[in-house]
Amino acid sequence: MSLRNLSPMKKSAETRHGASIKASPTAHVLAQKESAKNRFFFGLALGVAVKDKDVWSSSLEKNMDSTRSLEVRFNNGPANHWTDALPIGNGRLGAMIWEVLPTRLLISTVYFACYGTLSYCCYDCLSENVGMEDTLWTGTPGDYTDPDAPNTLSKVRKLVDDGQYAEATAAAVNLSGNPSDVYQLLGDIKIEFSDTHAAYDEESYQRVLDLDTATVKVQYSANEVEYTREYFTSNPDEVVVIKISGNKPSCLNFVVSLDSKLHHHSYVNNKHQIILDGSCPGKRIAPKVYGNGNPKGSSPQKSIKNPNPKGIQYSAVLDLQISDDAGELQVVNGRKLRVEGGNWAVIRLTASSSFDGPFTKPVDSKKDPRSESLSTMESAKRYSYSDLYARHVDDYQALFHRVSLQLSNSPKSDVGNSINVKEGKDELITTAQRVKSFKTYEDPSMVELLFQYGRYLLIACSRPGSQPSNLQGIWNKDIEPAWDGAPHLNINLQMNYWPSLSCNLKECQEPLFDYISSLSRNGNKTAKTRVPYTIAVNEILMTELTKLSVNYGASGWVAHQVSDIWAKTSPDRGQAVWALWQMGGAWLCTHLWEHYTYTMDREFLRNKAYPLLEGCAAFLLDWLIEGPRGILETNPSTSPEHMFTAPDGKPASVSYSSAMDMQIIQEVFSAIVSAAEELGKSNDDLIVRIRKAQPHLAPTRIARDGSIMEWAQEFEDPEVHHRHLSHLFGLFPGRTIDLEITPDLCKAAEKTLNKRGEEGPGWSTTWKAALWARLHNSEHAYRMVRHLFDLVDPNHESDFEGGLYANLHLHIHLCRSTPILAKSRVPCIREQFVIKHADFFIYDGRFSAAVAEMLVQSTVKDLYLLPALPRDKWPNGCVKGLKALGGVTVSVCWREGDLEEVGLWSNDGNTAKRLHYSGTTATTNISSGRVYTFNKQLKCIKTDALF
Repeated sequence: MSLRNLSPMKKSAETRHGASIKASPTAHVLAQKESAKNRFFFGLALGVAVKDKDVWSSSLEKNMDSTRSLEVRFNNGPANHWTDALPIGNGRLGAMIWEVLPTRLLISTVYFACYGTLSYCCYDCLSENVGMEDTLWTGTPGDYTDPDAPNTLSKVRKLVDDGQYAEATAAAVNLSGNPSDVYQLLGDIKIEFSDTHAAYDEESYQRVLDLDTATVKVQYSANEVEYTREYFTSNPDEVVVIKISGNKPSCLNFVVSLDSKLHHHSYVNNKHQIILDGSCPGKRIAPKVYGNGNPKGSSPQKSIKNPNPKGIQYSAVLDLQISDDAGELQVVNGRKLRVEGGNWAVIRLTASSSFDGPFTKPVDSKKDPRSESLSTMESAKRYSYSDLYARHVDDYQALFHRVSLQLSNSPKSDVGNSINVKEGKDELITTAQRVKSFKTYEDPSMVELLFQYGRYLLIACSRPGSQPSNLQGIWNKDIEPAWDGAPHLNINLQMNYWPSLSCNLKECQEPLFDYISSLSRNGNKTAKTRVPYTIAVNEILMTELTKLSVNYGASGWVAHQVSDIWAKTSPDRGQAVWALWQMGGAWLCTHLWEHYTYTMDREFLRNKAYPLLEGCAAFLLDWLIEGPRGILETNPSTSPEHMFTAPDGKPASVSYSSAMDMQIIQEVFSAIVSAAEELGKSNDDLIVRIRKAQPHLAPTRIARDGSIMEWAQEFEDPEVHHRHLSHLFGLFPGRTIDLEITPDLCKAAEKTLNKRGEEGPGWSTTWKAALWARLHNSEHAYRMVRHLFDLVDPNHESDFEGGLYANLHLHIHLCRSTPILAKSRVPCIREQFVIKHADFFIYDGRFSAAVAEMLVQSTVKDLYLLPALPRDKWPNGCVKGLKALGGVTVSVCWREGDLEEVGLWSNDGNTAKRLHYSGTTATTNISSGRVYTFNKQLKCIKTDALF
């Protein structure tokens, strides 16, 4: 039997508490309304916004179960671990709902123009709420240049040229910089309940995240009273909202206060609002694990002129509203609020910070976070709870409802939520039970849930005007989070945005593009400083030039492996194996071109993408060096976080022309050449130079065993099952390795994937699923999907390398042996260290992208339908609203493992597509504003107008 929830928890009827006041929207709301104009491709002529998933329908859908809920459910009592908490967010503000009864409710992660966290938890009779705001970080703007780098760079290059790779690796630590700054949490909302809550009925307890409404609801009974708490974070009104109610009159009694792990003070103002003012450290705590000790001096960080600079200031405002007809509100000790005998209560929370962009020091900021938080609160209070909820749901569903996915392993699609009957009472299955049972029942509805959960998380952590998603999205419980909670540019930041285009959430990429713009400013300084000298450049890359020396004597801009809110672009602290990687900015730039090819937004290409691509490509041209036989190479070069054994038997990470380096450069060069053609810039000097360089780039090579070479030489790999798949970048997310164009490389990629194996952290597992999908290998793609469903026990995390927590977040655990390399030319000393973070999850939307790749793939001219569909596992299904390159929206239905019908449409101009399915190819012209239906033979059988 299949384990699945049959229906969502019954939603309580909306009760209007107080009159709705019609007021002028805030500037933020007006901006949201303006951006909403582009959310829909049709229906506007009738005054109705129609979702992409509703444009086209198939007769097969009548056999699909349309009542299936999308819920992350806990029925087994309060949370005991952070990874039992449920995330909500609006891009800038976030929270983790951590109900731990008798009194622990943790809302952690409230982002409000800051990076931070808010939590809510309960101990015995205490409910505490922790929150985050996405601009709460340690530190101040940094100096991301190193005047000593050119000399060190010359030494490292010479060692690489001489084949002394271990020595080059040791010397390269002197190219390392300071660590990134650290993402912070905002604070706690503590709610102390009466003792009656301690005697709650365990069988009555439910805690559910409803993906359809982006709302968490908690229900339980105590002393014959049914209590309900509802949580959501509103994007239109920039507020976290909590509603507390019971089914009997005057049943609510609690005390609420604000607290924080950061420096702060709180008080109640004359409006019965709790104000919390605080500050982030102006200087981070030194990292606990520094890797190579101290390569540059007595301190892990370079000297800082001001050891105690002023950090980001922040403020949070909690407003408490209770029923007019019952209850009393009192102030306790000047910093708490007490409710006695209330029927219901609504808590609103706003927060803001003094962060005024990555180039403004906190001490120079003119922003007043308290005034901003109070102003936002006043705007939010103009709406009743019901109106706030309705505005939140309308805004959220405008994005979430664009795509639907229904999968079935039954001819009649009856794989609905299974019910266990216990003493004549229906019992809904928890999400943890469904994850645990997946390898037995392989319930496809769990794939639907995890696919949509990835989309939900991206909407929740990245919206226009917010900061980009960090390592954990926006959710965090620590002032020293794992890996600083920082954006990592060698895989994690990019992966967070993989579902944004194919899964129809293009707006969610906007914070990423704004962030790339900031990186380009600092990255220009990292690439060069004013220390002029003249060098001879190879004939391919032009003639003699006068260059600027620090860090690399290059034009354009560069970013490395890790960054932060201050747009850090210099290398990370520590060993070269992770810190020395100049391709972070270049990888990010591939997202710019992908965005254009999906949206065909020429203004975006001209005004945003092309200038950033220009600077990136200019750096790459200057970074390349002419090697033997006129081949252009990178030196030094690493493959992210992966060591090799040099020919002399020593461990090393630094060599030249790693496969990932060259594949990223090929992608960037191809993108800017194509962009120049679109914009009429093909004769520009930069483009001429790039075209001259392209044929000379070091190619992707195949090793003697038939796999793709990760490094330019066939070094011994001491860790063949390494979690990164860097040398397959060109297959996915890149496009330079292609089944039709480079079949030999695809065969080598398959060999490489088999060598890497199936084990690894969750993010690696989903990357492998996408890679297998690009190879049109449905069996292996599904094996990786199945492999992901491994329920992690938070009490024994070290037993799991990957898998899913009970709240569906991906688990990551690293326990590895890393060589610590000395600066001298002595043999390497091997030292063991373990990176282990209790209850650590990583935000990851790449599962959604992998499933989308299994169902639809595209190039600008080609559309591949069901290229990696596991026909025996998902024999029947429909996916509606996916996006393809060229501005085309795709809906597909299949039956008994075979394509049944396809719907295509575009609102971004006319386009031609070659459709591919199971050896059949057909060419079609798609006119803007028309919906086309094709049968399994790829013949157009119907056309309709979008409007």
